[in-house]
Amino acid sequence: MMLNSLLAVEERITTTHRAKLAYVYVRQSSPGQVRHHQESTELQYRLVERVIQLGWPRERVQVIDDDLGKSGSSSDERYGFQRLIAEVGLNKAGLVISLDASRLARNNRDWHQLLELCSLFGVLIADGERLYDPGVYHDRLLLGLSGIMSEAELHQIRTRLHQGERQKAARGDLRLPQPAGLTHSREGGIILTPDEEVQERLRLVFAKFRELRSAKAVMRYLRRAGLMLPVRPIHGPAPHEIIWRAADSAKVIQILKNPAYAGAYVYGRRQQNPSRQQLGSRRIATIKVAIEDWSVCLRDAHPGYIDWEEFMANQRQLADNVNRYEAGRSGVPRRGSALLQGIVSCGRCGRRMCLRYSGPHGNYPVYMCVADNSIDGQPRCQEVRALLVDAEVERLLLLALRPAQIALAIAALGEIEAESQVLERQWTLKRERARFEADRARRQYDTVEPENRLVARSLEKLWEEKLRRAEDVERDHDAWRREQAIMITEADRADILALGENLPLVWHAGTTTAADRKQILRLVISDVFLDQKRERGRVWMKIIWQTGAASEHWLQRRVQSYTQHAEPDQLQKRIRELNASKKMDAEIAIILNAEGICTARGPAFTGETIHLLRKRWHIRTVKINGSAMNPRQWPDGTYSVQGAAEVLGITSQTIFDWLRKGWLSGHQLAKGMPWQIILSEEQAMELRARVRHTSESRREAS
Repeated sequence: MMLNSLLAVEERITTTHRAKLAYVYVRQSSPGQVRHHQESTELQYRLVERVIQLGWPRERVQVIDDDLGKSGSSSDERYGFQRLIAEVGLNKAGLVISLDASRLARNNRDWHQLLELCSLFGVLIADGERLYDPGVYHDRLLLGLSGIMSEAELHQIRTRLHQGERQKAARGDLRLPQPAGLTHSREGGIILTPDEEVQERLRLVFAKFRELRSAKAVMRYLRRAGLMLPVRPIHGPAPHEIIWRAADSAKVIQILKNPAYAGAYVYGRRQQNPSRQQLGSRRIATIKVAIEDWSVCLRDAHPGYIDWEEFMANQRQLADNVNRYEAGRSGVPRRGSALLQGIVSCGRCGRRMCLRYSGPHGNYPVYMCVADNSIDGQPRCQEVRALLVDAEVERLLLLALRPAQIALAIAALGEIEAESQVLERQWTLKRERARFEADRARRQYDTVEPENRLVARSLEKLWEEKLRRAEDVERDHDAWRREQAIMITEADRADILALGENLPLVWHAGTTTAADRKQILRLVISDVFLDQKRERGRVWMKIIWQTGAASEHWLQRRVQSYTQHAEPDQLQKRIRELNASKKMDAEIAIILNAEGICTARGPAFTGETIHLLRKRWHIRTVKINGSAMNPRQWPDGTYSVQGAAEVLGITSQTIFDWLRKGWLSGHQLAKGMPWQIILSEEQAMELRARVRHTSESRREAS
């Protein structure tokens, strides 16, 4: 092998090699090198003469220069190199020549792919100095080292460039592209965009996010108001002009997450992560870097629209808006009826409780702690029905807000007026821009020479388009004014104050959505903890208010039977007491409901419920003589039903019939109490005679 490697060049090139084509590969790394380093490009083209000297006819020499201005770090965009690989694989090549190995490839994957194919098909490789045979061990070793050095050289170049860029960024001198609303001054600093409409629109975005606390809600607000967002394109000729685009959630989030708007100079917000690159994609995947891991973060480096504290608060709010209960994030208020969605936690393990809706129509919310079940398959920690808890939280919230109802109404009135002024200001700037563009198009048309009809016609067409655009803006503004309440009349002011004085009416109004109620609730209450396993039949609730104060409450929950009731012994004792005081079942039910005592399943007590409970607990109806059987005659001389039946010689049912017909007179101390029948001796004789006459008549008839 060593002897073969030392053979003369002429002995290495055989007739078989010359019978195939020779390929000259020409490449420069960037368009700038192609423009400014033309001598290097010319030197690569002169390799054709060397191939001719090696014995190939000129017509058998092909130059591949498709990759001029492309980096050799990868073959993805180098179609010339891909073509060279294909020609070698089709056994059409006898020689591949380039100025050096770095021209062919700057990474070992592409370089060794070429070496493997050239060795397999017997293709020679040449550079500006010598000829190599990849099938020979020592030549292949030298070629492999050349490829390694080429890749190492690229790595060193990148390292030096990155270190210089990093050092310049650490001083804040690296010129980075700025978003819409910020621009570079002539002195090199960063200033607010002079365009007043752009500034006002960005300030409106931050102001509405402070109010609505949701990027999607801000987007819907801008769309309802017909306001677009300023965008500065990344690609295209510089300097990039600001364009206006319809608002969407992605654009709003980009504005809220950009630290430049907080006056911070940041470098290293993203980093490359090849492991997350999608299959078939040529772009290297990038991932976001946590704020605390940013390479450079210089606060108050230039003017901004918000301060750093508000920027960090916005990031926390955006992260919290993502509905991830296992991470302790509450999410934004949603349409469901559950009032504590996102802010309720388990009182046993402290983790966030998720939410599900049960019932045939999905209108019975349930708070669930499923962390143990999700992690290791254990039973659920607990489930708490939401209706009872939400009702109590709603009562406590309205009670807490009662002293501030007038202040809330006045504040709401001020916000409505301020919002009307802000929107009117946005439309004023929008109309002013449309009129300016129309005037500028007119001035351009006026300055053109009349003889230059081609330019005049184009400028006239542009002028007409700008005029139509200005008319459309005026028409949209008029429509918006008709739909929006710009001016608040005295009647409107009185209505708003009246609503503020009756906050429960606003809370239960049909126009107040579930999301609105949750948003109001979160302004007052921070967290709620629930535990229904501390005591039988009860739910323990702890409310953490936004002021930092905490309050604990106990709620009697619905259970399946009275054996699970929170206080079955106390309930039985109370029913016995009321029964002993000669109260009937319906009266007992009314008293228990007034005392706030609940049934096992939640509904109010009724007389039938008390009757069933007395039968369950063997509580007999209290009579005039206590719990003993009814006597024949009461102490006041009146008769019981059984006593009157015995005196008259009839059944008790007949006594009830005669009482209903009025043949007998009597009374009850209360409904359900024993009858006290008034029966004199004369009346008894008449009724007995009537009974005998009726019996004889029936015997004769039979």
